Amino acid sequence: MGERIEIGSSIGHYRIVLRIGAGGMGEVYKAHDSRLDREVAIKVLPSEMSSDEDRLRRFEQEAKATSALNHPNILTVYDIGEHEGSPFIVAELLEGEELRECLDLGSIPLRKVNEYAQQIVSGLSAAHEKGIVHRDLKPENLFITNDDRVKILDFGLAKLSEPGAVATGSEDHTRKALTNPGVVMGTVGYMSPEQVRGQATDHRSDIFSFGLILYEMITGRRAFQEESLAETMSAIVKEEPPEMTESNPNISPSLERIVRRCLEKKPDRRFQSTADLGFALESLATPTNPSGSGFIATASAIGPETDGSAWKTRLPWIAAGVFLVGLLAALPLAVKHLRQPARNEAVPVSFSIDPPEKSAGFNQSAISPDGANLVFNTIIDGKLQLWLRPMNSLMARMLPGTEGAGGVMFWSPDGRSTGFFAGNKLKRIDLADGTVQNICDITSDRRGAEGSWGRDGTIIFFVGGQGIMRVPASGGEALPLPGFEKDETILKRWPQFLPNGRDFIYLATNTQKGTSEVMAASIDGGEPKRLFASDSNARYAPSPDGGGYLFFARDGVLLAQGFDANSLTTIGEPFRLADQVRINQNARAHVSVSENGTMVYDPSSELENRQIAWFDRTGKQLETVGEVASYLTVRLSPDQKRLAFSRRDPSTGIFDVYIYDIARGTSTRLTNGPSDVDNVAWSPDGNYLAWSSRQAGKWELNRKLASGAGEIEVLARSDNKINVSDWSSDGKTILYADIDPTTDMNIRAVSLDGDRVPFTYFQSPRPEANARFSPDGRFITYWSRESGINEVYVQTFPASGGKWPISTNGGINPVWNRNGEIFYIAPDGKLMAIEVTKGETFEPGKPKPLFDFALARTTPATLFDVSADGQRFLFISRMADATSSLTVSVNWMANFRK
Repeated sequence: MGERIEIGSSIGHYRIVLRIGAGGMGEVYKAHDSRLDREVAIKVLPSEMSSDEDRLRRFEQEAKATSALNHPNILTVYDIGEHEGSPFIVAELLEGEELRECLDLGSIPLRKVNEYAQQIVSGLSAAHEKGIVHRDLKPENLFITNDDRVKILDFGLAKLSEPGAVATGSEDHTRKALTNPGVVMGTVGYMSPEQVRGQATDHRSDIFSFGLILYEMITGRRAFQEESLAETMSAIVKEEPPEMTESNPNISPSLERIVRRCLEKKPDRRFQSTADLGFALESLATPTNPSGSGFIATASAIGPETDGSAWKTRLPWIAAGVFLVGLLAALPLAVKHLRQPARNEAVPVSFSIDPPEKSAGFNQSAISPDGANLVFNTIIDGKLQLWLRPMNSLMARMLPGTEGAGGVMFWSPDGRSTGFFAGNKLKRIDLADGTVQNICDITSDRRGAEGSWGRDGTIIFFVGGQGIMRVPASGGEALPLPGFEKDETILKRWPQFLPNGRDFIYLATNTQKGTSEVMAASIDGGEPKRLFASDSNARYAPSPDGGGYLFFARDGVLLAQGFDANSLTTIGEPFRLADQVRINQNARAHVSVSENGTMVYDPSSELENRQIAWFDRTGKQLETVGEVASYLTVRLSPDQKRLAFSRRDPSTGIFDVYIYDIARGTSTRLTNGPSDVDNVAWSPDGNYLAWSSRQAGKWELNRKLASGAGEIEVLARSDNKINVSDWSSDGKTILYADIDPTTDMNIRAVSLDGDRVPFTYFQSPRPEANARFSPDGRFITYWSRESGINEVYVQTFPASGGKWPISTNGGINPVWNRNGEIFYIAPDGKLMAIEVTKGETFEPGKPKPLFDFALARTTPATLFDVSADGQRFLFISRMADATSSLTVSVNWMANFRK
């Protein structure tokens, strides 16, 4: 091609109609596609530029990059080709104006700002998912169509991201970038600091540029605009833009935080993906819908946004489900003139949400007070993290900065923030901009942790055996709530504020009797009030009829009980909501209810879908053993050829002992008793198994041949519950925990020689358990709470003056291997290892972490076993491919009205 293309001439089957404009990357024409009879836009690289290898390479890159994208907010490319030595692109013809023309008139209304911003980010996210970075995002490359759709133009500077890209960042490179036209990729005023420095860029550079555009849309002025290019570039690197409230006082703090985070100078401090940025904008714009009518019912939730293959195959079914729910919701309106229903009649809707793809299933979940969002934690690729799913969306998104989030998350009253526990901190994340803040320090034991956020900004929470604490939501020192300090006999946990923000409910568990009651109390003091007996905590929620209900579990059944939150009295009789609800080992029912009538619960069993599996020292699963079932405990035989485990009989619901032959893959049943068997111990020769069970009101310590031959022999009896833990290497002593009502849980032993009279090995005012013999029988390791938190110790056997603390920041469930190495579980969920020097004396090394229990898909409270060489670990793991869905009931009262 020569100079400009003549109007009326043709390029293939495209007839040139009009010259629209020109830019650094070519000229744009309106053309008519005679083959498909439509108007198109053609972008042509002029002939005098086609000899420029760099421009030609960038133009070809634009063609490839743009043609790979198919998104409503990205210019659609129809065709690419070459004519008389000049390449061209054929794209959709847009009608409207550039964003620059809008901005030349001043700031844009905030409603439009958010609408445009979400569309821009949606298009960028689609490009970034394909590894395409725009690198020249500016108002001139954003087009607003006549129907208010935003289109991203000109991927001529797009860079297909390559693994291992290294930023040069040298002084020479930077100087060249500042002086040579075309070397600094981007447009001054909308460049990121790394572009200004001439460093390598990634998708986070686009996020910075977007932040500059968002700033300009809100304020009507550029964030960085100095008298010269060099001064502008210097300001981008070193200075902060003026406060936005100076130009637009109506901007919300949440939106301002989003802009500020986009404009962080360091890429690792910005939003780490456009998906997260889009979610922050979406959360900011999501209206509260008290009626609950804005929910979308689907057959399943979609998992991680980065893996779209699964949800695309399910999209037709999802669409059908959404259509069906919409149809059902519309039916009352369709027949309104026929039967005149009640004007505010609630429409019941129930559906399920699946966990994200490749996850270990739902751990904990909580619905926001307004029912608009569901937050949950799960494990993917060995990482425990929070996820958020707006209930009017088909997508669940991971929340950056929430790694290691254990315990149970809880919501602020306005639904804008979520509290959670990670490491040794209670934290909060503000959903609008993703900011994570530390609220206070907690004990390292985060098991059984949950809080409640009062309307006056007070948080009450429970962590491990710490008692109920109190702390401002803005941060500070956590202090014990008077009357709810740590109590070893009555465990007070799972607090939840009632509507007045002063009263709260909690679960009180008698650790000696094993009974639990739901109680009501006030943070202002006074005598707590008993409400009713329960197997789990209770959750309060108001009902659409103006009353209130408590949700709790008995015998695995989910129940609701009418409740007057003002007088703290129950109303009527409890009624059944679901035949089964998951209850964890800390007596928490997995149910959450919003203030507008949406209930979410896990209908699975805590022990369902369990698999015995081997893991190596890195946490990698090696192989599974046996079938998927409900397991309680597992022990490896001394010869490493058999397993003994406690498994629930589906017909009776009782956990009995089974022996599994690893080589043959067969199992035989050893017990058929009237009570559950919690734990077992092998004799050192592998011929016998010892366990405890309850018979005629007494607890018995039993043993029987592992072959199943002969009768059960009773070794000892007790009025207290006992739990077998180990058998000595010489075969003469069995260790067990005795739960004494007066002295708590103690370590006792029975000698198999002589009269077999049990004796106390170790006792303190605090509980201790899970005692294990060393391979040579000279030492015993166990955990005790004598210091105030669970710690692992070693003592000589028989007991003498030798005693050594093993764990450094808490620990439970220690196990030896034959080489004398000790393994235990740290409060943060890490499996720890300690090397022990062999010799006449006990000399422990420093604890070293091996891997997180999250990798084994099990809980830190679990019992486990180890191979003789200490290279493999046996866990009861929750199957990743057998996880259940959450059940959602919108307008639960209508769904379950009797």
